[in-house]
This record gives sequence, structure tokens and C-alpha cells, in this order.
Amino acid sequence: MSALEIMDPKMDSGVENCQYHSIDEAIENGAAPVPLDFDRTVDVQRIIDVMDHLLACEATWHKGNSLGQTVFSCIYLLRLERTSSHALLHSYCRIIRATCNAVISVVSDARTHEEEDLFTMAYGLPMKGEGDEKCLSMLNAVEETVSRQLRACKVPSSKKRVLEDIEPLQTNPDLEEGYCKALLCRLRFRKHFYHVLMCMRKSHGRGLELARKHIASCLSELRFIIESVEFLMSNIHGSRQDDKEDPTTASGCKPVGFDASLNGRLSAPTPPRAIKILSWKKAIEYFEKLLHDLDTMCSFSLDPSLEGILRFVVQFQKLQPDLVARSHLQLLLVQDGKLYGRDLIFDVISRAAALHEVPKDQEVQKNEIVLQLGQLLINLLKILCTNVAWQRRKLGKVLQDWSVTSVQVFFRDHP
Repeated sequence: MSALEIMDPKMDSGVENCQYHSIDEAIENGAAPVPLDFDRTVDVQRIIDVMDHLLACEATWHKGNSLGQTVFSCIYLLRLERTSSHALLHSYCRIIRATCNAVISVVSDARTHEEEDLFTMAYGLPMKGEGDEKCLSMLNAVEETVSRQLRACKVPSSKKRVLEDIEPLQTNPDLEEGYCKALLCRLRFRKHFYHVLMCMRKSHGRGLELARKHIASCLSELRFIIESVEFLMSNIHGSRQDDKEDPTTASGCKPVGFDASLNGRLSAPTPPRAIKILSWKKAIEYFEKLLHDLDTMCSFSLDPSLEGILRFVVQFQKLQPDLVARSHLQLLLVQDGKLYGRDLIFDVISRAAALHEVPKDQEVQKNEIVLQLGQLLINLLKILCTNVAWQRRKLGKVLQDWSVTSVQVFFRDHP
């Protein structure tokens, strides 16, 4: 009897048959053309499909799946230099990569990635590139171009001579406004979402107020993205997706330039089994919830009292926030061993103990039991920022540590 050979599609039913064996082979066979079509109208529609599918892939990744099977199933991201001649596609792919790096950074720094082992694995994937720091300026330039094209198509025909130097987005004048609007809301969402991530990382919570403004802009752009569905579905160029119930694009068309099985062969951390990408609608819902959770966090007054902190964290966890939001919360609460990166944990403990005056004696602050209490408090705050399953697992141990410390304090007071 023959032994089962894992990852052989003939013998292992969980593995899908890979059409291409390398990225170069996929490109040579036209899997990721640049431009996406020589008909500029079709090209624009396909770019929007790529944007929508990447949004669905990003939400699927945030849910704990492999980066290689989700966002980096996009061949354009795997060979980003090929898109340099296509400003719209190139700028969007760059901001996607920069956003992925920002999310990986916050989750890794908070060490909440242990909850989802696959989340931060990016070995073998092109996560960095020359010029990544200019991703926002590139996106702004493309956004400005599309904005001018939108304004130009709205100008009455009698005044269009003034704007003749502005090349239209695509070749069908009747569709120009709809495609410009569909692109702009997607580009602006990307820009504001990246700003949210950057503002949230500012020390001492100094970026929270600005982050709320960008969150409001993100939610506004998401509404415009949803409104573009009717227009996109009525102007389809391409084949429909096999899963008509849960399409990963607003138009329902199958996006070009994606192959989830490629990294399964090329990148060691990428699991061989195929995963189901979230539908476009569920991806929109995910980002709406993520943004609302981040907004709730930004509205916190940074209460220095332990009671106020614990009350907020418990209420926040009732919202069932996902990994990214919880990571940001942990980094907000604990920075460089201090509360909000500014208040000494010793001062927090002193206020919680209802001491009339915070002791200034350095010997007291360096006392072994006081240091233990400080570390226990930090650990408790970090544990409360994990998911429910990890809380159950970790709280059992930390409660034992609190018990041991309380016994030490008792015998210190009653020698």
C-alpha cells in the first residue's frame, strides 16, 4: 500500500493544484499584466478590482491568516518594480506594503502576535523596498491627478478648452465621473488609514486627537466606496467570480494578478492549504468595526488612576476588538515600562493604595516587593489586552503571582 504523500495534489486532497511553479512563470504567462488591459476603461475597472480584492485579503490577514496567502498573493506586490510605469497601481501597492509593515510593527511590539502565530511571519516576502518612505507623496500625487480628471469631466463643454491639457482617466466620457469617484474614495481611504496607524504610534498618546480625525475620514470614504458598488456592477468588463454569493470585489469580477498557491511553494512559513478570503462586504464590515474600536480607544481620557484604566479596558474588551485594535491599546497603556509612556508605575500603585503623598524615597521605589508589584501590574494590563482565550490562560498564572506577592507583603508587615 502506498504511503500518503503530503502536498502532492494527487494524494493530498487539501492541496490545490498549482498552476504556476514560480513568479516569473506566472508573469510570463500573463497572470499579472502591466497595464492590466490596453483598453484604458477596462484597465481602470481591473485596477479597482485589484484594490477591492487587496482590501479583502488585508482583512483576512488581520483575522490571523498567513500574509503570504492573503495580501502577498498579489503578484504585483511580489514584483513591485514591474508596476513603476503604472502610477496608479504602483502608488497603491506601495501604500499597501507600507501599511502591512506598520501593522506588523505594532503587533510585534505588543507581542500579541503570539495569539496568531502566522500573523507576522513575512520571511521571504518583499516587505521593504527603496523609496517606501515616499509612499504617501506618491499616493497624494496620483490622488491629485484623479481629482483634476474628476473636475475636468464635470466642466461644461463650453469651458472644456481651458482643460484640454488634462488627459481623461479612461476613454468613455459617460463613465469618467463614476470611475474617478470610485478610485478617489479608495485612494483616500488608504491615505487616511495609513495616517491613523502613524498617529496611533505617537508616544504619550499625543497623536490620538489627530487619529480621530483620520478615522472619521476613513469611515466617510468607506461609505463612498459602498456607494460605488451600483456603478461598478453595471459596467462589468471581465468574468464573474465563481463564488457569486461572497465576491471579493465590489463589481463581482475576478481580479487579475493574484495566485494564493505561489507562496506555498516559495515561502517556508506559508501553509500549503488554501484558505477562504473574506468577501468584500465582510472586509468592509471588518474595517468599519476596527475603525470604531480605534475611535473608542482614542476617546479615552488617559485616566492616571488604576481603577479608571481597568474599567476602560474591561469595557473596551466587551466590544470584542480584534488583534490590531488590542495591540494598539496595549502600546498606548504601557510604553517604556510607564503608563502612557509618562507616568511611573510606582506612582500609579501609590495612588491606588490611597497614599496621601507619593513617596519620593528612591529606596522605597527600588524595594524588591514594590518592583514586583509594578511588574505584576504591567503584566496584568498586557494580559487584559489579549483575546479571551489567552486571558483565561494567563490570568491563572498571574493570580498565583499576585497571591505570592500578597503573602510576602503580609509577612513583611507582620514579622
